[in-house]
This record gives sequence, structure tokens and C-alpha cells, in this order.
Amino acid sequence: MKLLPASSGDLIADRRADYAEMLFADGEHGAAAELMLGALELAPGWAMGWFRLGEFQEAAGAPAEAERAWRMVLKLEPADRPGAALKLELIGAAPAADAPPSAFVETLFDQYAEKFDDALVKTLRYRGPELIAEAIHAAAPGRRFSHAVDLGCGTGLMGERLRPFVGHLEGHDISAAMLKKAGARKVYDRLVKSDLQRLALETRSADLITAADVFIYVGALERVVATVGSALLPGGLFAFSVERHDGPQDFTLRGTRRYAHSEDYVRRILAKADMKIIALSADTIRMDRAEPVAGLFVLASSFGGFANG
Repeated sequence: MKLLPASSGDLIADRRADYAEMLFADGEHGAAAELMLGALELAPGWAMGWFRLGEFQEAAGAPAEAERAWRMVLKLEPADRPGAALKLELIGAAPAADAPPSAFVETLFDQYAEKFDDALVKTLRYRGPELIAEAIHAAAPGRRFSHAVDLGCGTGLMGERLRPFVGHLEGHDISAAMLKKAGARKVYDRLVKSDLQRLALETRSADLITAADVFIYVGALERVVATVGSALLPGGLFAFSVERHDGPQDFTLRGTRRYAHSEDYVRRILAKADMKIIALSADTIRMDRAEPVAGLFVLASSFGGFANG
């Protein structure tokens, strides 16, 4: 997918936008919004500029103005690569959605691919693949899997953990840039560009499916979990993580534009997909703004027998 332009295409507008960013970084939110609005008068078709204007206006305590800016993004960019619809939802200007715009997720990770590993592992101390692999080994010590599918494989961090005990390893991701990075690791036998909101897997084809820190960009999980349940062989394992949500809703969109899911919801959708939980633990997935992000790590088995070895 074509990346979002960082430039407006107008030199003077870009300079004003740069100054606006400096003001915003210094806490001058209202002044930043005013200057960015001036930049957009010169470059009115710049969707990313309107998106940033909305963020400046929101920070300045002007949600109505932010709403207008984000609605302009959707007019200019109907696929919504910047993720304006999520911002509108978060300020209560749009109804809650079951999933983010696919174009937003794809663009996010296409842009993030080059710095993904350093940012996630070194800066955010991401532990998802490690904890998922540990859960698999604890439940099935010594077991080798003939066909594993790594959903949302990213650059291949989970794949590296799976490779030693998997025969055929398949990775799926929405981002072509991420898949290129995963391919360079040379741990996957097959890589597939796919959107988890429209995931298709061959029925009764895999004995292990993983999804490490992926469902935060899915929202409602009924469809993808049902697909996983149909794809697993009897006794096959499904190992995944979610950000933990302790409120009454099944899932919620957070200010980070990521979704968190409740334990009760996870249990219900697994049961509906004919899977039983073998292990469920609460742990920190990663850090975010120096704060730990609480997660749930889940290992489930498809009905039809579960045996180690």
C-alpha cells in the first residue's frame, strides 16, 4: 500500500506544519492548531495534515473542531489510512465499531516495519512471543507440530520461537513491508498477505495456530476465532494474547487506538468455536509510555482430544 505522504507538497505549508509540530511539542496546543490550519489553507487536500490538526485541536480542548478536521480526513481519504474514524469514536462523535479500518492497520505497519523490532523489543520490552512459546512448551512438552500458522506474523518474532518445534510454518500479515522483513528471517515456509478481518484458512489443516499481540487491531473476535476453530485439527492448539480489559464490555477501544478484551468474552468465543482453555494467565505484554500493559495469554485446544508428545 502507498504510504501516507509526510509532506503536503507545498513548501510553505510544510514549514508552517513543522512550526506547528514544534509548538505542539512545547505544549502550545492552541497555537499549534492555528498554525496548522494556516498550512492547510495552502494545502487543503493534505489528509494527514487534517488528521494532525484534529489531534492538536483535541489537545487544545476543542473536540468539535477536532471532529470537523477528522471528518475532512474521511472525505479526502475514504479508506481512512490515518485512522480518523477511530479518533471520532474515541471522542464520542461516531458509534463504536467492531474493527478498525483495514487500510489504517495496513498503513500503520507498512510505515512501522523498518523500526518495528528495535521499538517493540528494546524500547517497549515486548514479551508476547516468549510467553506464548513458554505456554505451549508447558502444556505440550516435547511435542512437535506438523503445520503451524502464525497470524499477524509481523517481522517474524513469533516465528523464530516456533521454528524449532514446527514442521511447516506459515505466516499471515496484512502488511507487505512486514512480510518482507519476515521473509528475510528465513524461518517461514510460506508467507501470506491477508487481512485477519477476512481471514480464510483451510479446514482441519493446522495443529498449531498463534496470534501474538495481534487481536489489539481486530476488535470483535467472533469471526477470526471461528475460522481458527475450523482450521485446527482435533487436539490442535491455539495460543494468543490480548490486552486485558476489566470493564463490563466484551472489548473496548482505548486511546492508543488499540482494542482490549475481557476474559469473559475470550472464554465465550472460544467455547462457541468448540475450543477449551488449557491455560490462561495474566501478565505484562509490553510497556507503553513507561507503564506496563496488562495482557491475557491464552492457550486453547480444539475438541477431539488433547495429548502431549
